[in-house]
Amino acid sequence: MSEYDDVSLMDIKKRKMLELQKRILENQQEEERRREIEARRQAILRAILTPEARARLNNLRLIKPELTEQIETQIVQLVQSGKLRPPITDDFLKQMLIKLNGWRREIKIRRI
Repeated sequence: MSEYDDVSLMDIKKRKMLELQKRILENQQEEERRREIEARRQAILRAILTPEARARLNNLRLIKPELTEQIETQIVQLVQSGKLRPPITDDFLKQMLIKLNGWRREIKIRRI
């Protein structure tokens, strides 16, 4: 190998290393933004939900994390728009969950 090839190879390695470092930094920044948004959201939920309602959502999160996230987002949006007044009680949350699950059809299997 010539000296020129070594220099060229070193340049390529440096560029690749810089690109990798840049991607890592961007990923870290994005993750930090997500954590900040989630922390703000949890602070809002702590302020508007009663402890019992928060406990119910935390239990639901173990079983259906996507549904819990949708419900939390919906609650925050309703409170921020003024359509819902805090504190959100466990009973109100139960009713909300019943209504959300009410759209599902019940399937019964009968044997003939």
